[in-house]
Amino acid sequence: MKGIFVVIEGPDGSGKSTVARGIESYYRLRGVDVISTREPGGTAISEEIRDILLSPENKEMHPRTEALLYAASRAQHVEERIIPALEAGQLVICERFVFSSLVYQGLCRQLGLSAIEAINEFATAGLSADITIYLDSAEHSSLSRIGDRKADRLESDEGILGSVEENYRILSRKWDDRLVRIDAFLPQEEVLARCIESIEKERNQR
Repeated sequence: MKGIFVVIEGPDGSGKSTVARGIESYYRLRGVDVISTREPGGTAISEEIRDILLSPENKEMHPRTEALLYAASRAQHVEERIIPALEAGQLVICERFVFSSLVYQGLCRQLGLSAIEAINEFATAGLSADITIYLDSAEHSSLSRIGDRKADRLESDEGILGSVEENYRILSRKWDDRLVRIDAFLPQEEVLARCIESIEKERNQR
C-alpha cells in the first residue's frame, strides 16, 4: 500500500486526540493528503458499535462479547476506511488500534493476549500500523486529564479501572521494539515535534 498508517496509543487522558489533531493540522498545512480517525468508530457502522460498547447502561456485557464487538468495529473500519485511504496514498492517523484491545481485553479482562491477537488478526486481515506512537504517562496518572466529562462504561468500571495504566506499561514493555515511545507529559509542542519526527523518518524511507 502506498499510504502510511500511524496509530496513536496510550491510556485515557494521555493526549491522543490532541496529538492526532496536531499531526493532521501539520500535514494539511503542508499539502499532504491526511485523514484522522478513531477506534472504536471511524465509520457509521463502527460508530454504532462504539455506542453499544461505551454506553454505561450495558454493564452486563460479558468480556468476550466486548472483545468481539471491538474486533467487529475494527473490521468494518479497516475495510471501509483505512485500507481504501492507504491504497489512495493517504497518511492515516488513528487513535487506538489492536494494542488497546490487547491491554483492555487481553490483560485487564484477563482473556489472554493470544486470544485477542487471534480475533484481531482475523478482523484486520493482517493489517498492522507502520508506526505506533505510544504516549507514555510513565509514573504519572493520566486520568487527571480526562476532566469533568461523563465517564463511559469502561472508564467507570471499577473491575478494571485500577489496572488499565499498569497494563499499558506492561504491554508497552513487551512491545518495546514496535513502539515509538514519547513522554506524554512533555510540553505539547515537544510531543508533537517528536511525533512528526517519527512520521517523517518513515516517509523518507519510502
